[in-house]
Amino acid sequence: MSPRREVLVPTGDPAAAPAADAAVAGASRAVVHAGGLEGQRAVELSADEGDENVETGIRPRRLAEFVGQSAVRSHLEVVLEAARRRGQPVDHLLFAGPPGLGKTTLAGIVAAEMGAGLRVTSGPALARGGDIAALLSDMQPSDVLFIDEIHRLNRAVEEILYPAMEDYQIDVVIGKGPAARSVRLELPPFTLVGATTRTGLLTGPLRDRFGFIETLELYSTVELEQIVHRSARLLGVACDDAGAAEIARRSRGTPRLAIRLLRRVRDYVEVKGDGAISGASAREGCAHFGVDELGLDGLDKRLLHVLCVGFAGRPVGLTTLAMSVGEEPETIEDVYEPYLVQSGLVMRTPRGRVPGPAAWTHLGLTDPALADDVGAARRDEQPPTLFAEG
Repeated sequence: MSPRREVLVPTGDPAAAPAADAAVAGASRAVVHAGGLEGQRAVELSADEGDENVETGIRPRRLAEFVGQSAVRSHLEVVLEAARRRGQPVDHLLFAGPPGLGKTTLAGIVAAEMGAGLRVTSGPALARGGDIAALLSDMQPSDVLFIDEIHRLNRAVEEILYPAMEDYQIDVVIGKGPAARSVRLELPPFTLVGATTRTGLLTGPLRDRFGFIETLELYSTVELEQIVHRSARLLGVACDDAGAAEIARRSRGTPRLAIRLLRRVRDYVEVKGDGAISGASAREGCAHFGVDELGLDGLDKRLLHVLCVGFAGRPVGLTTLAMSVGEEPETIEDVYEPYLVQSGLVMRTPRGRVPGPAAWTHLGLTDPALADDVGAARRDEQPPTLFAEG
């Protein structure tokens, strides 16, 4: 039996209501133009409304259906089975890791495995203490409350969560001024599932109140191939092993990207091909949407080109690099760099960003530091002030 799933938007956040209505209604849209997604990179890790709706339809409902994260699955099996045998709610769970690895999916699986209702909200949506108090007081016994981006919770909201998580109680202040009084409300036992992409931003008191903390890792190509095959069956598109392998290789170790590329390749083969995804059509479809064999798109390659050609491999400060590619420094650091650094394409040094050996190879260029001794000496020199870390 699938869990009851509710998308919660506090009444104090009217701007978020249309998005919630659209999510509940199941509306889906993906606008394609000039070989790309309008307003979104083909390899963007964050999910838009269309992605959320598609993912909701193909997410696994049971732990046995979940692909990858073998250690997390094994630990969660024990925790869920122990809670079922005791007839108690699952202990509070915290899932950390990059976007798109399955944190929301695992929250839904926890609710389904326990036969409980699932309520979904996010840290930024809970602006006031009254918002979280209203949600908690409306919970049913053993319900699962999922808070995405929990590290962005307001401090006042976080303070209310402490007694709720430990003692299933919240303190509500009634009235104002001298007549104000505090009333303690009893809550039904529930499970809080938090998801965060920035574990370091979680406060110690909040993190310590979770009884189960797991970090999700990037997926292997073999695991992503299984996800692509499963998603293709649910989307009703034929995909052979070669096609799944091509899509998996370009997915940056992230299931969300694998599903998104599968949808784009499906669009391509329906318009330009015979409707079936093969190795050749997958390569052509990904190339059409600007995604190469390493999963890099045009913006990634432009950043590498600036490092290799624009600055000839010399260390570049973050601010200078951001200005060179026309992006904000925070965008470079949070969106582009993680995968490029993990892939060895970019290296972060005390003096700035430099291209890794893989970057020169991928762009078909020769590292000037390896071409002659003069180039090597130039690389060892202290960079000018222009390239200092900023």
